[in-house]
Amino acid sequence: MRRKLLVLAAVASAVLSPLALAGLTQPQPVVVSLVGDGSGSANGNMVTARFTANKVEFIGCGLRVFDGGDGAPPTLFIFCQASDAAGNLAFCSTESTAHLDALKGIADGSFITFSFNAEGVCQQIGNSTQSFYIR
Repeated sequence: MRRKLLVLAAVASAVLSPLALAGLTQPQPVVVSLVGDGSGSANGNMVTARFTANKVEFIGCGLRVFDGGDGAPPTLFIFCQASDAAGNLAFCSTESTAHLDALKGIADGSFITFSFNAEGVCQQIGNSTQSFYIR
């Protein structure tokens, strides 16, 4: 009886294992679009970028807070950066608190999008965290 249960468990495991990874997947490689005046945009999924076969693709955003010193308020530095498979680079930064909510929502499986003006100042930062971005 015990052997029969072990065989049944092994068969069930083999049959059900692929189902654990079922579901829609939506790989989104990094796309960098640059305009001649220095403005541009980038978007892509962090998981897709991380596990790509090339060694140049990445995307992400970060936040640094610097002590103002002598009673001055701290300085906020928000930035986003990306490189597509061809090695095209995009970078922007801002000190605007308007982009903080977009950064707070970024997670491992996030699709990130950002745009910037000719001076490299972030104009828009967005993210979408969906199950189909996770491989």
